Amino acid sequence: TISEYNGQNDPTMLGQIAAQVMADEVDMIIPIATLAAQTMVTAAEDTDTPIVYAAISDPVSAGLTGLDKVTGTSDALNTAFILDMMLAANPDVKTVGLLYSNSEANSTMPIAEAKAYLDSKGIAYLEKTGNSTDEIIAATNSLVGRVDAVFTPTDNVVMAAEVAVAEILNGAGIPHYTGADSFVQAGGFATCGVNYTELGTYTADMAFDILQGGAVPEFHVMDGGIITVNTDTATTLGIDYSVFSTMANTVVEVT
Repeated sequence: TISEYNGQNDPTMLGQIAAQVMADEVDMIIPIATLAAQTMVTAAEDTDTPIVYAAISDPVSAGLTGLDKVTGTSDALNTAFILDMMLAANPDVKTVGLLYSNSEANSTMPIAEAKAYLDSKGIAYLEKTGNSTDEIIAATNSLVGRVDAVFTPTDNVVMAAEVAVAEILNGAGIPHYTGADSFVQAGGFATCGVNYTELGTYTADMAFDILQGGAVPEFHVMDGGIITVNTDTATTLGIDYSVFSTMANTVVEVT
């Protein structure tokens, strides 16, 4: 029997879900995204319930490693590669917007990596953050006219607002490079990351093996290398993305 819950990345709702699943004495919890995983680990810490998380960009920074009966899959982002894509499409980028939520553990490491990369290239950056959809939309509007491109890591708060974010940035002629293909499907320009169908399958196989009495392995980092481009957005922005074809084994086009 499988019970599915949507916590909408809300701490209060996730806490209520955690209490419910522990009361139901489930055999395993599979949380998706960092806050959900952290909440479930805390709820189950005095029990024998195994937790197999999915799509955690930085399990170490999130405090999800070195724990008994806790493992899962990571969609760790290759930040430098995505910024290489940005410069390949537009070598004249002068200022990059960094749009993210400072409450998202997923964003901490990629944003630090992005700053280091941009510093090494002598490219300026402008940080804008928010912790709700309204705040992210306001932050996006504040970047218009001030940056040549925007980078967002695998940030669930921004993802929740991506349809509106993409509309603003596309209308202003600013490409949005993101940490997951879900952003691109919602209107962002491009990303390079993992195949999330493969990530889901790997997570399910890992969970099944543990339920069958297998040992709990270390977390697994999924292979990336798949560039995803929104062709409608590329047309709107007037960007020739053919340059990406030499940068990855697979370029997936979405609309």
